[in-house]
Amino acid sequence: HLPELGISSSGGPSAPVFYQLEGDMVLQVLERGKRRAVTIRQGEIFLLPAGVPHSPQRFANTVGLVIERRRLQTELDGLRYYVEDTTDVLFEKWFYCEDLGTQLAPIIQEFFSSEQYRTGKPIPDQLRQKPPFLLSTRSVMEPMSLEAWLDGHRRQLQAGTPLSLFGDSYETQVIVHGQGSSKGPRQDVDVWLWQLEGSSVVTMGDQNLSLAPDDSLLVPAGNAYTWDRGRDSVALAVTQDPARKKPLG
Repeated sequence: HLPELGISSSGGPSAPVFYQLEGDMVLQVLERGKRRAVTIRQGEIFLLPAGVPHSPQRFANTVGLVIERRRLQTELDGLRYYVEDTTDVLFEKWFYCEDLGTQLAPIIQEFFSSEQYRTGKPIPDQLRQKPPFLLSTRSVMEPMSLEAWLDGHRRQLQAGTPLSLFGDSYETQVIVHGQGSSKGPRQDVDVWLWQLEGSSVVTMGDQNLSLAPDDSLLVPAGNAYTWDRGRDSVALAVTQDPARKKPLG
């Protein structure tokens, strides 16, 4: 039998956020050396730890959002195919990711034209003895309903308390804000703001930018801003700072 499952690994540079806007998707992962299928349903949000090989499986009439930062010049991504029904690497290619949409297709074609594909057997000399990163040993969380999470924390949000959606142990920070005003300092990374409910106004320099439900705004790195959120406002602020990277594990 020829190999069926290809799992692309992000090279360990970041912890991507997945959110399903319409329909469901399946994210195939290698969790602690074992295959697992994570179903992310409509309205659910999910944070994948860095260094976990994964392969998104999307279907017709579905729409999903993935938030992932640009790579540092020192970071590599990898595409791996595994020997059928095992976690043994059959074929791999490491590359610096600039545009995944255009870079993956030639690598996939290279695999389908390879001896490894024809025989189902790896060529040891073509596999790195020491990959660019170690696989994470962290457990993969369960996707959660964003709406249910918000409903369970509305009192705190209405009191103006910002809350972290996934905690403080990842380089990816997703902070949920309710009503109130806050100042975003200049950072070395972009900040992505997403208005979920109500309205807000973001001021950058002499610009006042109004956000309504489902509006989003990218605050480029190096820009300070003020964010005024109305009484019924609920919004997310997402940053992915490589300086916060922790050892995989």
